Amino acid sequence: QVQLVESGGGSVQAGGSLRLSCVASGYTSVTNCMGWFRQAPGKEREGVATINSSGGTKYTESVKGRFTVSRDNAKNTLYLHMNSLKPEDSAIYYCALRSYYWCDDALTNYLRMGYWGQGTQVTVSS
Repeated sequence: QVQLVESGGGSVQAGGSLRLSCVASGYTSVTNCMGWFRQAPGKEREGVATINSSGGTKYTESVKGRFTVSRDNAKNTLYLHMNSLKPEDSAIYYCALRSYYWCDDALTNYLRMGYWGQGTQVTVSS
């Protein structure tokens, strides 16, 4: 059974940085797409960044140049480095995995992802 466990969330002031981590277990293949999604109160879940098996990345427009997604396949760990945080980045951030090499349109269609973590809260104050 696949389990995804996020960590690294917290509260920061605008302009600050955070690094989120997501450890995957129960899934031994590195042939997968992983990604970060977020959901703010009263809003739809949205894709933040995805990364496929070969390291290809996609980002939603609002985080380009500020966030970096990466993965360490040896550690089964996904990361999200978030810099220059803004209050509008406040949300619950979820790690997700798709057991397929390519991410396709997962960034804009979160239903492509098959497994989800429990989420970690990120709060950015102005």
